[in-house]
Amino acid sequence: MSAGALPESPVVVAGLDVGGTAMKGSVVAADGSVAHTRSWPTPREDGPDAVVDAVLDAAAELVRLDPATAALGLVVPGVVRDVDGIAEWSENIGWRDVPFRRLLTERLGLPVGFGHDVRAGGLLERRAGAAVGEQDVLFMPIGTGISGALTVAGVDLTGEFVGEIGHLDVGSGRPCACGGVGCLETVSTGPSIARSYAERSGVEVAGARPVFEAAARGDADARAVVDEAARALARALAAYTTLLAPDLVVLGGGVAAAGESLLAPVRSALAGLLPWQPVPRLVTAAFGANAASLGACLLARDVVAMEEPHHV
Repeated sequence: MSAGALPESPVVVAGLDVGGTAMKGSVVAADGSVAHTRSWPTPREDGPDAVVDAVLDAAAELVRLDPATAALGLVVPGVVRDVDGIAEWSENIGWRDVPFRRLLTERLGLPVGFGHDVRAGGLLERRAGAAVGEQDVLFMPIGTGISGALTVAGVDLTGEFVGEIGHLDVGSGRPCACGGVGCLETVSTGPSIARSYAERSGVEVAGARPVFEAAARGDADARAVVDEAARALARALAAYTTLLAPDLVVLGGGVAAAGESLLAPVRSALAGLLPWQPVPRLVTAAFGANAASLGACLLARDVVAMEEPHHV
């Protein structure tokens, strides 16, 4: 299996990941290679109904890329009822109770795997990425929002509200879109890092990447923002570690693309917050920003396997 590929499977599948900023799609061939990728903007400024329509259209476009596609996997943010195939709520998108599995099955005429974007990314990292063979893992992508996929003693923890680590109070004092105050998402997501830098420097930037680049050049405002984000992440991870003691923390999503520029200050702050507990290893995701769409492909494979037991 080559880097960035999945294990082999008898079927071609497609996976679509709906994020707050963009939708990312992948088509994976039977040999596990990624045959096609696509991306579309998430039109959340046009309202939740427009996003639902965009998801259905993107899914249809994705499965047309290969006539042999046997199933689609869809993963979405927010509160998700995996078994029912329903996106119950997303604070970043605003939809409520969208029956995506039914809508997509009717639209595509294919089996549809459905789940939470972060749990799908965690599934991928455990089956084929940075967490293969690990029994106690936290997978935490950092993008428009922050959530976690929790594996404890080899068991994946599931549930509508499991893993919302982005809403731990890290003491920022800032209001969060969830209605709370001080949440991790108010200081450590891509948009919040960009906003904090604009507040300090008066310079508007698009996302976290320019802030990390400016910090590397010695920009004091950027360095302060990165350090604030890292301390907040460490505080949330310290709480998680105290309760569930992961051996490994895998950071994914767009913000984690900063690599050691983010990981190094998080490691340092986390070690200072865990005076007696074992400090978990901290790494970046093997599949980077495409983890969720490829995880959706695994859900598509799984739904085919359930419907046709001879597939594995």
